[in-house]
Amino acid sequence: MKKILYAGLILAVGCNSAHQNNSSSTESTIASNEDRVEYANTITEGELKEHLYTYASDEFEGRETGDPGQKKAVEYLKAEYQALGIPAAKGGDDYFQKVPLEVSGVPTGSITINNEEFKLGEGVITFSSVDNKTFDIVYAGYGIEDEKYSDYNDIDIKGKYVLVKIGEPKDESGNYLLTGNTEPSVWSNWRETLTKRIEIATEKGAEGIIYYDDAFYNRAEGRYQHYLESGNGGQMSLKSDDKKVANIYVNKEVATKIYADVDTENKAKELNEKITLNLKNTSKEVDSENVVALIKGKSKPDEYLVISAHLDHVGVDPDGNVFNGADDDGSGTVAILEIAEAFKKAAEEGNGPERSIVFLHVTGEEKGLLGSEYYSENPIFPLANTVADLNIDMIGRIDPKRDGDRNYIYLIGSDKLSTDLHELSEEVNEKYTNIELDYTYNDENDPNRFYYRSDHYNFAKHNVPIIFYFNGTHADYHKITDTPDKINYDLLTNRAKLVFQTAWEIANRPERLVVDKAQPTK
Repeated sequence: MKKILYAGLILAVGCNSAHQNNSSSTESTIASNEDRVEYANTITEGELKEHLYTYASDEFEGRETGDPGQKKAVEYLKAEYQALGIPAAKGGDDYFQKVPLEVSGVPTGSITINNEEFKLGEGVITFSSVDNKTFDIVYAGYGIEDEKYSDYNDIDIKGKYVLVKIGEPKDESGNYLLTGNTEPSVWSNWRETLTKRIEIATEKGAEGIIYYDDAFYNRAEGRYQHYLESGNGGQMSLKSDDKKVANIYVNKEVATKIYADVDTENKAKELNEKITLNLKNTSKEVDSENVVALIKGKSKPDEYLVISAHLDHVGVDPDGNVFNGADDDGSGTVAILEIAEAFKKAAEEGNGPERSIVFLHVTGEEKGLLGSEYYSENPIFPLANTVADLNIDMIGRIDPKRDGDRNYIYLIGSDKLSTDLHELSEEVNEKYTNIELDYTYNDENDPNRFYYRSDHYNFAKHNVPIIFYFNGTHADYHKITDTPDKINYDLLTNRAKLVFQTAWEIANRPERLVVDKAQPTK
């Protein structure tokens, strides 16, 4: 799972056609409960362990996006699907969806505000490149624009740098204007809205955005220092030909030097201040890919259920220590392989799914959900025909907060968009796996904001119903000690069976899941 250090900065900081024909047969055979339990039971501790001891071994070098270890990972996944006779989603031997990425290195140069020069990393962070230019600075409060409220009604930001801050307005009674009560909207959390603030400023013609948020700045600073100390790397993002405005992140000290009343004044205002930037960085393209396989549905082949996990991790540290990522997200990756094998066996016996099932292994999750973002913007199969995404990210360990209570899984998002999906999930679990479904992190007010921190979110924001399966964090999360020997393989097996049984029900029910809680999309 993505460890939030920066907002991706934004975020950071040969296929057998006979098998394909077999799984797409139009002859409808109704599998008995005994059959589907038999298929689920092909998901075994032994096979999961065998996969994971390879996939999360030192040989795969921490599966850093674009690095040789990640290339070994995608070749491993491709070989496994070929061995199972499960074809590539794109047809033929093409299991890879190329994801165009680029890395912007740590810049050199200077930023001067009101004739005071600021050293990068000391109250100011950026990965942008600007060649010796000066701009006016304007203030736009929270930088919000939606149907109920806008910070931009009385200000022209075209060709200027705009200072905005985290948060949202309240009325005289202390209620949030956007919600009408004491509960904040998404605008109070940078994880959901930093990209949106930048997009709004870009659309209005700003040349740059100066973003003030101490919590975000601290994370961005950690990532910035990591890049400096490692001597390589930088901010990774999807490669795009669209105009990119400069993004500058500041702490309280710098923000108040730009505008002394920034913490107390919310109204947009022209500031008699200027910013001069002379910044240069290097950027390079990164070659990476998602891995996508498909079992075609029998009676509804043009409706798709996605089962996803991220294939990448965080690589190797400067001392050569490998971050194996056994739980994060080796556990989800190998679970999908076993689930795919179970569905393949069903298809070979005439019990293939009615809807098509897409097995999606995404890259760049640790860099800001980049592989799933690319898929959601460039889907192999239309999102309008995608009935759900079941996302698996860390399902092999036990959260210390559970205090020894092992038989659980955290479910996040099952009720956010579809009541049907939530009720189906509960019923399937009660009938087949009897795991405690813990909704602790499904709370809208959960400070961890896990709903926004794994790949399912790039489906959810397009109103595709999702479930995120998650065991919680632990002492080895994003450490070199996240190794295969620490996985609870009995729990991994049962949790994978839960995903399989849920997928089976979604893929084979007569009616498509109803999206009764659709959210506004851009």
